[in-house]
Amino acid sequence: MKTYEYDILSFPMTRKTSLADMRTNLNQKGAEGWEVVSVSTSEFANVGHTVFLKREATSLGAAT
Repeated sequence: MKTYEYDILSFPMTRKTSLADMRTNLNQKGAEGWEVVSVSTSEFANVGHTVFLKREATSLGAAT
């Protein structure tokens, strides 16, 4: 059975370079095997974006 691990990233949208930073960080996570499963956006108090990621967990006993 496949198992997954999850990560959460927050990207405040307070600078002009924020979207470029977000793309760079997501590309790095993608290279590590992470996949974006959801994005939550908030305009309230410049919170920005919260990104939820998952990837298949690696375990020593798992079949490949």
